[in-house]
Amino acid sequence: MVEIRRFGVMSVAKISGAIGLIMGLIMGIFAALMMLVGFSAGPAAGGLGMGSGGIFAAIIAFIVVLVTYAVVTFLWGAVAAFVYNLAAGWFGGIEFEAEGRSGEKL
Repeated sequence: MVEIRRFGVMSVAKISGAIGLIMGLIMGIFAALMMLVGFSAGPAAGGLGMGSGGIFAAIIAFIVVLVTYAVVTFLWGAVAAFVYNLAAGWFGGIEFEAEGRSGEKL
């Protein structure tokens, strides 16, 4: 058995932030498209009507969602790694069994 005793806080935060950036990219595109749909509907349909404001709002929505996902997941990764390190110090780390590609135990 191998035990994970601690995680590098910044290492976990960077990976979490990178994953959040990818998720933010996907969700940002979705948010921008929804913003464009909402603005493209005419006032009779409950929309505001397109125009430069709709495109600007879609770009802002994309940027806000993208940055928010990246920052929040970066911070959450750092906090989670820090809390794991504290808990592993008190109770011991997570035990797991690993095997190399040639079949030997690690």
